[in-house]
Amino acid sequence: MSEGADLVDVGGESTRPGASRVDEAEELRRVVPVVRGLASEGVTVSVDTMRARVAEQAVAAGAVLVNDVSGGLADPDMVPAVAAAEVPFVVMHWRGFSESMNSRAVYEDVVAEVLDELRQRMDAVIAGGVAPERVVIDPGLGFAKDAAHDLSLVAHLADLHTLGRPLLVAASRKRFLGHVLAGPGSAPPPPARERDAATAAVSALASAAGAWAVRVHEVRATADAVRVARAVEGAA
Repeated sequence: MSEGADLVDVGGESTRPGASRVDEAEELRRVVPVVRGLASEGVTVSVDTMRARVAEQAVAAGAVLVNDVSGGLADPDMVPAVAAAEVPFVVMHWRGFSESMNSRAVYEDVVAEVLDELRQRMDAVIAGGVAPERVVIDPGLGFAKDAAHDLSLVAHLADLHTLGRPLLVAASRKRFLGHVLAGPGSAPPPPARERDAATAAVSALASAAGAWAVRVHEVRATADAVRVARAVEGAA
């Protein structure tokens, strides 16, 4: 927060490619005390979870937004729970759990297909009771997508505004940035922690494309990048 974050996203299980899930009890043990502690200190907190019960308890502990990478598909109770809680809901483009999502990275036109699938999911969430004004969309960079797909989506972020909802971009330290930095045919990509400058570059591009928020690990570099992007836009 001292480095410029507006919202702190708390999650209790990894969603990186190939990751196995933790059970609900362990996720609750990891998440709820952290949410409660941060909220008690005045921090604005969101909860990153695919489970309705975790979302419910996190909101009760002080979370003000639910960020579900499955867009409510992983748990049939999630959409009713978020609707009842009356909090914003991040609906991400998702084709399956981390263990199998790489096999689902097949597209004819990634931008058009992500837009269409996000629109269908958004409509289903709203039909399930979540108020339209509380829906935030996320193109799901790195989820069932290869590096070329991610780059195409970043290049066309402005197209997502046709959905009419705020846009969250979560590119931080992801594989496609590592591939860009390594270059074609080069050695293995640099470790995730060496991708923060590349993350800040995407954050500036996302800001220029009208994103509502960017989700990052290292805050200060992105806060500075977004500040510059806004200053340039204001000077145009």
